[in-house]
Amino acid sequence: MSARKTALVVAPGRGTYGKGELGSIARLHGARFGDLITNFDAQRRERGQPTVSELDGADRFSVATHMRGDVAAPLIYTATALDFLSIDRDKFDIVAVAGNSMGWYSALALGGAVSFEDGFRISNAMGLNSQTHGPGGQILLQIVDEDWRPVPGLRESLLALVADIASRSGHALALSIDLAGMLVLAGNEAGLAALLAEAPPTPGRDPLRLAGHGPFHTPLMFGSSDKAMAELPHSLFHRPALPLIDGRGHIWRRHASDPAAIWDYTFGHQILAPYDFALSVQVAVKEYAPEVIILPGPGDTLGGAIAQSLIGIGWHGISGKGDFAARQAADPILLSMGRAEQRARVTGQE
Repeated sequence: MSARKTALVVAPGRGTYGKGELGSIARLHGARFGDLITNFDAQRRERGQPTVSELDGADRFSVATHMRGDVAAPLIYTATALDFLSIDRDKFDIVAVAGNSMGWYSALALGGAVSFEDGFRISNAMGLNSQTHGPGGQILLQIVDEDWRPVPGLRESLLALVADIASRSGHALALSIDLAGMLVLAGNEAGLAALLAEAPPTPGRDPLRLAGHGPFHTPLMFGSSDKAMAELPHSLFHRPALPLIDGRGHIWRRHASDPAAIWDYTFGHQILAPYDFALSVQVAVKEYAPEVIILPGPGDTLGGAIAQSLIGIGWHGISGKGDFAARQAADPILLSMGRAEQRARVTGQE
């Protein structure tokens, strides 16, 4: 048997369970992980919520239903957790785990800081809690060109504009998530309106208001943080079995990190301050030098942000989209389980 490849696993966040993923939990995992799905369903039923099986088994995908936080979060967590458990450990040695935004709650379970059952409890609760915030939302702006190279000065000018708008009376605006090639900015309605009116031209796409999203990773989420700390106790948390890289690029070391400190970060800073996804990936690959990065489902929309994070540090000589595509064709560094052929490689079903 050939030697195992070292792997970084990156858990996706909001917006990844879409129309194409409807029914995928039952189809991909129902036979093997029925007991775990039954546990997740029971947790939802106890709270008077539609179960994961009911939502995944709906006749059609509903944006109004499936994209709502209290529905999207448990569906995404379930798909991610069961994909992680499907990774062929005879082929891959998982050396670290990271996540994007809501994907941090999944990462906690993947890395052993909480059980898979308690990870669902956390994700399900935070799907509800994420709707507890002041008025506002998120806007996505692209800051790289068609070859995924940074547009000179654009990041700096946008962040300067954000600071200026935030200084105005009645305006709240801040960086929410750094996705390497894109910035997610969040604030109240006055702040968002000013940004849309005054933002410089950006490449690729117009600024996009993210439907159904609150002002995540800003102080406007104080209600969500307070509810989480009151509802989800320290006792759910353990010392992680795998290194976890959080939204500051901080590494929670295996068997050595304080569970209470992870709890405090998860329901404090992680909710109320910017999530630097690009930095988390860059720290992970520099520290652990994985041979591959595995992106569990649902979907594969986070793949571009992972690639752009690698481009940002010239990882393995990858300096643009063309370099990344060539590497993927020759010897893939990113394996997305949302893609059938790459999924087969990860699960050993080739």
